[in-house]
Amino acid sequence: MTRPKIFADIAAPVTDKRPVSDTRHGITRVDEYAWLRADNWQEVFRDPSVLDADIRSHLEAENTYQAELMADTVELRKALFAEMKGRIKEDDSSVPMKDGPFAYGSSFKKGGEQLRYFRIPSEGGPEEIILDGDKEAEGHAYFRLGGIDHSSDHKRLIWAFDDKGSEFYTLRVRDIGSGAELDDVVGDTGGSGTWDAANTGFFYTRLDPNHRPSKVFYHGLGTDAAADRLVYEETDPGFFMNVGGTRSNEWIMISISDHETSEYRLFPATDPLAAPKLVAAREIGLQYDLEEGGDIFFVLTNADGAKDFKIMTAPVSDPARSNWKELVAHEPGRLILSVVGFKDFMVRLERKEGLPRIVVHERATGAEHLISFPEEAFSLGLSGSYEYDTDTMRFSYSSMTTPSQLFDYNMRTRERTLLKTQEVPSGHNIEDYVTRRLMAPAPDGELVPISLIHHRDTPLDGTAPCLLYGYGSYGMTIPASFNTNCLSLVDRGFVYAIAHIRGGKDKGYAWYEDGKRATKVNTFTDFIASAHHLVAERYTAHERIVAQGGSAGGMLMGAVANMAPEAFAGIIAEVPFVDVLTTMLDDTLPLTPPEWPEWGNPIASEADYKTIVAYSPYDNVAEVDYPPILAVAGLTDPRVTYWEPAKWAARLRERKSGNSPVLFKINMDSGHAGASGRFSRLEEVAFNYAFALKVAGRA
Repeated sequence: MTRPKIFADIAAPVTDKRPVSDTRHGITRVDEYAWLRADNWQEVFRDPSVLDADIRSHLEAENTYQAELMADTVELRKALFAEMKGRIKEDDSSVPMKDGPFAYGSSFKKGGEQLRYFRIPSEGGPEEIILDGDKEAEGHAYFRLGGIDHSSDHKRLIWAFDDKGSEFYTLRVRDIGSGAELDDVVGDTGGSGTWDAANTGFFYTRLDPNHRPSKVFYHGLGTDAAADRLVYEETDPGFFMNVGGTRSNEWIMISISDHETSEYRLFPATDPLAAPKLVAAREIGLQYDLEEGGDIFFVLTNADGAKDFKIMTAPVSDPARSNWKELVAHEPGRLILSVVGFKDFMVRLERKEGLPRIVVHERATGAEHLISFPEEAFSLGLSGSYEYDTDTMRFSYSSMTTPSQLFDYNMRTRERTLLKTQEVPSGHNIEDYVTRRLMAPAPDGELVPISLIHHRDTPLDGTAPCLLYGYGSYGMTIPASFNTNCLSLVDRGFVYAIAHIRGGKDKGYAWYEDGKRATKVNTFTDFIASAHHLVAERYTAHERIVAQGGSAGGMLMGAVANMAPEAFAGIIAEVPFVDVLTTMLDDTLPLTPPEWPEWGNPIASEADYKTIVAYSPYDNVAEVDYPPILAVAGLTDPRVTYWEPAKWAARLRERKSGNSPVLFKINMDSGHAGASGRFSRLEEVAFNYAFALKVAGRA
């Protein structure tokens, strides 16, 4: 296609070249922009002010450049922001969930950026604010709350916050009655704490300097955090850990996993000094999750070739793998996603034929029933319960046209009670919109699901612009759920589409396996095939498709830009993981060793090296006519470090042909998730959508 001139002629920042060579497996690569990686990156994550002056100057020049190119969209961005804000109920509140004498929930106050947490007496009474996020965020350029956990005696609250965006969370303990903070303060944690049964202390994970949750500690209330007892240390840098408790308050569970192997260790919550007991030793490729079940544990596992998972039971007295017994057999093509146990029931969330399902299992009889839903494409979520001995579970439902609905469901009587429907204050008429599910043929014959929404009045003759979103990694599925933000595009004539590409689990575990490591290229060709199918079906045209993805989805954006630049009018890559090979070769970075099962280990394996270098976006930038590209990043992001998109932008400008610009926008006060406030985040979305509208000719 001949690309129209959209952006003003403004000189882009010129990035110094300081070549660094690296030779592995007899192959030498040269990186001219490696200097953008700060040598003191660990310090920068904690204190951005220590960033090298040359790097800071370059990043600020990038921000100046993108601001100048997008200056003509200022009023559009204001309008988009106002629209998206108008669809949010500013004083929204969750439906409180019962836990004994109280019910706990969260809410926003009008104009508030952060959540407030509250409780009310279960039998009715006044609301009590137990944590006000807006108050805690005062004076911080960035502030994000982490986990919140009230004690079983309802007297105290563990809460966590990150005020840098680096995801090093500080834990604090609050006396709920008085609102006073205790002297117990623990830094550098994973973001949550779990009470022991007596509420005299709590367990947490501590992050090492490389941002790995490598140790579980126990902190006794009123003691010095420096003297906290080490409960368990994971010495393999390829594994992450988490610690949590069961709703019955009987067990503390330490879960250890990478992307294909898992392991559990557990001990009674009544005995915080007990040594954690191994359930089943890690075996490469063996995955299992534990869920409480009274005198048994429910075990969700892929053991014995159960690729799409099955459910076993194990006695709590000895839950070793040799004692596991089958409860729900493996069924190929039915992927069991999660399990929630109750005293008399067990509930599972599964996906079959690309759609989620909730199945209720009665423990006494083994009888099962399915909760049914009418729409063509939709999203489900299990909210579970604070309580274990109850007949009531909670779930959410939405579709791309239907606002989120929250239900309480009586598992015994099968009565469904609607508790809340998401309010859209500015108005939302479901009949104005159409949602569809298409199947795009991939080059190898597989059919790739596409979920989409468009306005009923949008002409489907190839003239509509389209935003095509994709992810396709880690087995994550992008749900076909309600998204008020995308309506600002849809109401302007866009088709908003989600490509459910390989690398996710949309069509079972095999769908994930066919989009990782040696087969990773399927992720990219599936996305390109989705674009082609939307054009073939007259939903849009290639010169009107804007592709969007974030993190690993940002890597997808870089790959498809290299492979099929002619298929897209623009690319939006948020916190893009584009320098895959360099990162996977650097085992000092926070996520690298745990990522090797997903991408391969190019340090140890020449084959993995060659696989990654063949698609890594940064390594495959070429002299082609790229569409306009917007890369977005956060300075303190520990997941996708800022220098990846910074280097990518520089190399794109150096090597590309054509006149399309490369914009790099970096938030100097945030990390991987972008701005922390609900409204400040909308400003970022408005910027991205303004870019999409601009390159699609609808600004």
